[in-house]
Amino acid sequence: MYQRILVALENSMTDEALLVEIRELAKLTNAELLLVHVADGWVARNYERLKLAESEEMQRDREYLESTADRLREESYRVTSRLALGDPPHEILRVAEEEHCDLIAMTTHGHRLLGDLIHGSTITHVRHRAAVPILLVRAGNRKT
Repeated sequence: MYQRILVALENSMTDEALLVEIRELAKLTNAELLLVHVADGWVARNYERLKLAESEEMQRDREYLESTADRLREESYRVTSRLALGDPPHEILRVAEEEHCDLIAMTTHGHRLLGDLIHGSTITHVRHRAAVPILLVRAGNRKT
């Protein structure tokens, strides 16, 4: 079914809700996980063009990705990670295509009205332009 799943991480507490669901799906499908975080600060957006040094934000994001990947590897999942730089929706779509992912997994926060306009833009952009299915997991509402 799925062979390679792009897991878009935010480096926030919402990631755990997504990882719970992705663990189950990866077990069922034996899929490889590609953890992606998009650093979108000023340095990240201008890193290549201006030949800048990596920012503290980018270093923290890279460490977070690697520690999350290591934790999943310890649980026997096949995992790679990638720190992308720039505009989150554009980078998620670009990496998904480059890495031949057949599913994109992301969290949604359940914002309403103005919050959707401010926070929902990444999901809206990705869902309208993705060439593969998207799994949206609502953060913080899982019943155990």
